[in-house]
Amino acid sequence: MPNWKLALGAALLASCAQANTVPEPQVRETRQPDSVTLEDQQVLFWDDATRADRFRRMEDYFAGTEVAAAPDPRRFAAGEPFDAATLAQVDGYLAELNAAGIMVIQDGKVRLEKYRLGFGPQQRWTSFSVAKSFTSTLLGAAVKDGHIASLSDPVTDYLPELAGTAYDGVTVEQVATMTSGVAWNEDYADPDSDVARMLMIAPREGETQSVTFARTLAREAPAGEKWLYKTLETNLLGDIVAAATGRSLAAYAKDKIVDPAGFAGDLFWMTDLTGGNVGGCCLSIRLSDYARMGQWVLEGAQPSVPEGWFGRAGAPMVDLGEGHGYGYQWWSYPGGFFGGQGIFGQYVIVVPERNMVVAIVSNYRVATDAGLAETRMKLWRTLIDAR
Repeated sequence: MPNWKLALGAALLASCAQANTVPEPQVRETRQPDSVTLEDQQVLFWDDATRADRFRRMEDYFAGTEVAAAPDPRRFAAGEPFDAATLAQVDGYLAELNAAGIMVIQDGKVRLEKYRLGFGPQQRWTSFSVAKSFTSTLLGAAVKDGHIASLSDPVTDYLPELAGTAYDGVTVEQVATMTSGVAWNEDYADPDSDVARMLMIAPREGETQSVTFARTLAREAPAGEKWLYKTLETNLLGDIVAAATGRSLAAYAKDKIVDPAGFAGDLFWMTDLTGGNVGGCCLSIRLSDYARMGQWVLEGAQPSVPEGWFGRAGAPMVDLGEGHGYGYQWWSYPGGFFGGQGIFGQYVIVVPERNMVVAIVSNYRVATDAGLAETRMKLWRTLIDAR
């Protein structure tokens, strides 16, 4: 499963920058503590115990933006628990996944809420690339608000600095579906890969680090013809939303996601060296708020996005084979459901057919693994098929 690379290491995580936006109520910029070393920031190389500790307090290691919980948090009633046999299966899968927590909402009621690894309901856990699905939802909000006229608009309408680069002629929708045709290397094991270097690039005055790095890239296929997973493109999508709205992603998320979804806890979102939120990664919220996000999306995410938005955002607009697909920064799965996913086992799964949401936060012992991907699919199917 492709996702975020923590060579986020040197640049993002050495960041002491403040956001370049006007301060807003209930929005607070946080700085990286002076005591944090470069070694502290190498997330992919943390050991198991360090990950289990730090995934729940990333704000202690990284600069970012924090926004307040919703003034009227959504409450969930208790639903019918799963039967003992289902719970036994689930417990086995959670142990195999080294999950820190799971919450299952069905018909708007909590059927399962469980915490492990010393994690608790008042703590936050990092999203990794589940943040991509948040950024996509903010794209929908910007369209509904009229800040983005059309997804067919060229990205250069919003990021004119990309004129003359490999992104010249690419549309906002092609960036949202990662079909720009721009060449990219998302190899997490390669320190020289694009994803490893993109936030190490020196900031250039007047543009984001994502734009600065995008200048170095070349095209390998006509726009719209090739899908290739690129975290940079979600970062650019976040830049598009921020440029169009004139607000940071976190501040816009406060109005368009946190409050209408009824989050019970504050949201933390990492920033890069230019002070902008990283669209492709790394917000932190409670497990119950991941579930609230999923439930709100299941219901259509009103009033923030256009009616029917998730009919495309969560659909297999790109067919990846064997029932898998990719929409607007959401993955689609065999069986007609969709979700956001992040390395080390973070998931928000939306199952319209069963009126169900599954939120899971984990500390996989490796960032990605085919066997663990098979286990989490078995877990999802067990929950979806249970009565």
